[in-house]
Amino acid sequence: MIAPDTVYACIDGLDGTASVIDSAAWAARRLHAPLTLLHALERPEPLPPVGDYSGLIGVGAQEVLLQRLNELDEERSKVAHQAAQQMIQESLKHIDPESVPALHTLLKDGNLTDVLLEEEPTARLFVLGMGYRATTARKLRLDHRVESVIRSVKQPVLVITNSNFVAPTRFVVAFDGSATATRAVQVVARSPLLRGMAAEIVMAGGEPTVDLAEKLQAAQSQLAEAGFEVTTQIIPGLPEEAIPAHLAPRSDTFLVLGAYGHSRIRQLIVGSTTTALLRLSSVPVLVLR
Repeated sequence: MIAPDTVYACIDGLDGTASVIDSAAWAARRLHAPLTLLHALERPEPLPPVGDYSGLIGVGAQEVLLQRLNELDEERSKVAHQAAQQMIQESLKHIDPESVPALHTLLKDGNLTDVLLEEEPTARLFVLGMGYRATTARKLRLDHRVESVIRSVKQPVLVITNSNFVAPTRFVVAFDGSATATRAVQVVARSPLLRGMAAEIVMAGGEPTVDLAEKLQAAQSQLAEAGFEVTTQIIPGLPEEAIPAHLAPRSDTFLVLGAYGHSRIRQLIVGSTTTALLRLSSVPVLVLR
């Protein structure tokens, strides 16, 4: 049985798996939380159906073929489970169980989003990797699994964008004065995950309005009252271009975002800053509700 407040490392055996495990172990130690290595095993695509060739291949032959296809599907599923179990066991070798409060593994059938929604009542943080990183704001889509998870779960999600984890010493909050950005600052102020690190609140664009300047000051004050050493900076340019460039030379930094502040329809029309920053960030991204 999975303990409450668990950090889930969502592993898939790809190149970024080691970094996901290292990141999740770091978070588990910071949060004094148990760590679970989780793999969601999606069912393989079914084999194509066989047409009705009974008049050509003899009476009962089609039933034999269909039975054989079912047997092959079962065999594929069995092999997939064996491979997944082996991948989990190999992943366990990457971590010293004594380095985290508790260590567990979990293999579940289903797509990643559905599995994480089932486990969410016991979750403190989900950590997952991203198979690729775009180079410009206009190229490639965010991995649909990452976007689906972030849109669906309520718990924080840490997206690991690089293959070698570097423990952060500072973090940058992308701030635009929206309700989601304000809530993200509130979550950071309460959580021990980033406690003790240098903080920077960054707003991209031109000179802020009086209202935005007041919200920026309020966010800085809230983190300062929570014990953070915090600065603010306004950088020119679009957020999806200026913030990744600002972070590029800082491998020991986390980017903190509020998740999806507008409706899905609006995002389809004008795009999403959250999605763009996730695609383009060279540092891990902590997405908060």
